[in-house]
Amino acid sequence: MPKNEHEVKNDLFGFGDMNVAFAKYFVGTSYLNGLVSPDDNIDVNISNVNFEPGCRNNWHIHHNGFQILLVTAGEGWYQEEGKSAQLLKPGDVVAIHEGVKHWHGATKDSWFSHIAITKGTSEWCEEVDNGTYNRLSE
Repeated sequence: MPKNEHEVKNDLFGFGDMNVAFAKYFVGTSYLNGLVSPDDNIDVNISNVNFEPGCRNNWHIHHNGFQILLVTAGEGWYQEEGKSAQLLKPGDVVAIHEGVKHWHGATKDSWFSHIAITKGTSEWCEEVDNGTYNRLSE
């Protein structure tokens, strides 16, 4: 069993279903459990996002808002364009400002889970290529 699989699949916020709607913006398989969706009175989306080992989302940018990641289980990566990747573990919090190109996802050998609090729209960009991803040191 890969590292942290039990912790991620039994997460307090629910594992969710296969993330079919956003699969084209991910390398690997992710699972999504929507917790709060925007409506007339709340203009943020809150979801529990779960990544299998090696899964990561494409580079992307948030417009007219921000994203906050609350790491709940496993081990993952966060990287802003032009900066070194940061290893993420449970309890880590990442605040991503409007207009910052970035990506996040699991390490090669661990499941990963975070709560994503997102306001605004997302512009999806290119994949994080395997060469770049495989050079990350754990």
